[in-house]
Amino acid sequence: MSPQIAGVLQLLALIAALALAYRPLGDHMARVYSSEKHYRPEKWIYKAIGANPSAEMRWPAYLRGVLAFSAVSVLFLYALQRAQGVLPGSLGFQAIDPDQAFNTAASFVANTNWQSYYGEQAMGHVVQTGGLAVQNFVSAAVGMAVAVALVRGFARSRTGELGNFWADLVRGTVRILLPIAVIGALVLVACGAIQNFAGIHEVGQFTGGTQQWNGGAVASQEVIKELGTNGGGYFNANSAHPFENPGPLSNLFEIFLILVIPFAMTRTFGRMVGSLRQGYAILATMATIWIGFTALMMWTEFSHHGPAFDVAGGAMEGKETRFGIAGSAIFSVATTLTSTGAVNSFHSSYTGLGGGIQLLGMQLGEIAPGGVGSGLYGMLIMAIIAVFIAGLMVGRTPEYLGKKIGTREIKLAACYILITPALVLGFTAAAMALPTPPNSMLNSGAHGFSEVLYAYTSGANNNGSAFAGLNADTQWFNSTIGIAMLLGRFLPMVFVLALAGSLAEQKPVPETAGTLRTDKPLYTGLLVGTILIVTGLTYFPALALGPLAEGLAS
Repeated sequence: MSPQIAGVLQLLALIAALALAYRPLGDHMARVYSSEKHYRPEKWIYKAIGANPSAEMRWPAYLRGVLAFSAVSVLFLYALQRAQGVLPGSLGFQAIDPDQAFNTAASFVANTNWQSYYGEQAMGHVVQTGGLAVQNFVSAAVGMAVAVALVRGFARSRTGELGNFWADLVRGTVRILLPIAVIGALVLVACGAIQNFAGIHEVGQFTGGTQQWNGGAVASQEVIKELGTNGGGYFNANSAHPFENPGPLSNLFEIFLILVIPFAMTRTFGRMVGSLRQGYAILATMATIWIGFTALMMWTEFSHHGPAFDVAGGAMEGKETRFGIAGSAIFSVATTLTSTGAVNSFHSSYTGLGGGIQLLGMQLGEIAPGGVGSGLYGMLIMAIIAVFIAGLMVGRTPEYLGKKIGTREIKLAACYILITPALVLGFTAAAMALPTPPNSMLNSGAHGFSEVLYAYTSGANNNGSAFAGLNADTQWFNSTIGIAMLLGRFLPMVFVLALAGSLAEQKPVPETAGTLRTDKPLYTGLLVGTILIVTGLTYFPALALGPLAEGLAS
């Protein structure tokens, strides 16, 4: 069997698995966020934090809950890293430097999981499990909560109430993420991933000495890293490390974990707004972009010419032989079209055009299917933009799901889509203009520029993957990427929740013969085009200086 056919079969198996999980998981999440019942363990949590889960919140109160919880999380994780030297189970590692501790705390709380350190050489068991793994759960739950608040904005009318943030946070963690993570961890252990609290030990004799590895609760962290679209690896090699991702079966399972909740949330959306067809339209848009990017990436990596490529059967540099080109390409697209950032190959070693596909996937806003929660609310923002453009073309007041898209709504949507490009392009320009930051680039020319562009694209879009040639462990990059991660995560949430509140206050508009049907293939095509044109062209000049120039020159 040729590698190309094997790759197509892997993709088909993945699509089949996602299709099987779509309906039950999507319906389960809709029931979770619509239920008025509180389980006993959840009541204990509410009592401990002093929250009333039955109290409805308007959007400012909901936002205050998101920001307060996230701020406390940043401070806690920062303090935990700074105190590592005196904690039990530290494996002899010292406290993390202040700038790197800030960067890491901001990264994991913002669901970015950007890592400017070697996990196995810096973090002990307490920080890994009590700090980083915990944030993998709750940062994902925060994103899901904000998405559900926006969905309620569409579903409700004549009220500004969007639910209760604390109830949404706890339910998303306890009823959705935890059960799936427990089952998924068992699957990864069965595949060969490690799960222990072993210390540093020697693994064998090598020329010139011995090699040392430390154990850890890897399988349990790996599963939530993918399921919550987090991406931070226990080891520096991330999902290319055999302890995290032992073989082809675990690789396909991890890709499934990355995609399953973001895709299934489209059914949750359709169920909660009372129209499954609307959810299917969003799903079709996400799937079209994801399959198109995956096919393009596989073609790029398989068909690149040259003696070394011909011998290897394609662009194998930087890829694990146990995954091959297809397994690496599918993983790469899944992780950059979501906010995951996990890698099973070195993205910097992809062909020039392959690296451009990775960059563009993040720059589209990671909405196909995107991160848990963030993918859905990002896609709904683009749906509003598409409806507004269609309204301008036919001379009608734009409407979406029975809500008018007026001046206030389109301003909030426009602010949302402008934040991330401003952060990415602004910080990239500053880094290239100043004398010191370019010294961190391993390569010069177009590829070196792509390293810097990729770093800020990854940070501001809350992805977390990197072009490995960039030395980001400097005060400049730790600080600026940390700021980009926080602003790129929480500023968009301000506009999402404000938009949700505005929509919830509206009176539903009755559908007429002139209403644009947003559950039809025509609208799906319009939405795909809007995403590619509005967001893709924003970055075209920067892409032309980096991956496009490199790809056309090779």
